[in-house]
Amino acid sequence: MLDRTRKVFILVIQLGRGYSIGCHLVALKTDKRLLLTLFPSKPMVDTSKPAPQISLQTAALLAGSAVLIMVFAIPFAEFAVYQKLVVPQKPAETIQNIRANLPLFRTGILCYLITFFCDVLAAWALYLFLKPAHEQLSLLTAWLRVVYAAVNLTVLLNLVTVLRLLTPTDYVTVVDAEQLQTQVMLSLRSFRSGWSFTFNLFGIYLCLLGYLVFRSNYIPGLLGILLAIAGLGYLIDNIRPFVVPDFVINSTLILITGAFEVVFVGWLLIKGTRIEQPA
Repeated sequence: MLDRTRKVFILVIQLGRGYSIGCHLVALKTDKRLLLTLFPSKPMVDTSKPAPQISLQTAALLAGSAVLIMVFAIPFAEFAVYQKLVVPQKPAETIQNIRANLPLFRTGILCYLITFFCDVLAAWALYLFLKPAHEQLSLLTAWLRVVYAAVNLTVLLNLVTVLRLLTPTDYVTVVDAEQLQTQVMLSLRSFRSGWSFTFNLFGIYLCLLGYLVFRSNYIPGLLGILLAIAGLGYLIDNIRPFVVPDFVINSTLILITGAFEVVFVGWLLIKGTRIEQPA
């Protein structure tokens, strides 16, 4: 009798425990559903719709517009600002010119800055435009231009240093005139040397871009050849001072390489914006 009573008691306890565990499981499931409702693990967006794709026509328009802005901004910064204000081997005259034309000098810095941002935009747009030709190589080419723009941004800080040195402040008033001239000319030469050296990266970029254009079946191959020639021209002109400094290159070569780039820009804006999506 006692054994039977003990068994019944144990059975009741086990049933009670099972009921308690079941209640806990139900509560946990309810809490989990509540938490998932309040804090969903995935964003509550409609993922059934594909992300909008940029067409080749739009990519060509963006790339052509970015480079077209650079075609006007770079000559202005170079010829209307830098070469007008900076006189080589004459630091006193250079400082006087910049101080008398600080707004123009700031505009030149802004033009350089705009061109570097346009470089990034052109790199992205041309990556999309040439992606059907070779996706991996197009991505590598785009990143090379982004690196070129990033290095140029650091080089541009030299002109910002010149601007700060020649802006009237308490610091400038206590600096010796000869020391100020040395600092200004050193910063200007650092900018010019860095600016010229980065064109080696740009030359490699143009060679890769030319290859991509040449192998594509929706862009005239002649444009790829012209871009590759322009890239080689940049490389020859900017490696020369470090390898054979006494060798002089005709300035016509630089004008020709620049003209080849303009031809490609014209094609992007006129023909590229009407191109059909390749199969």
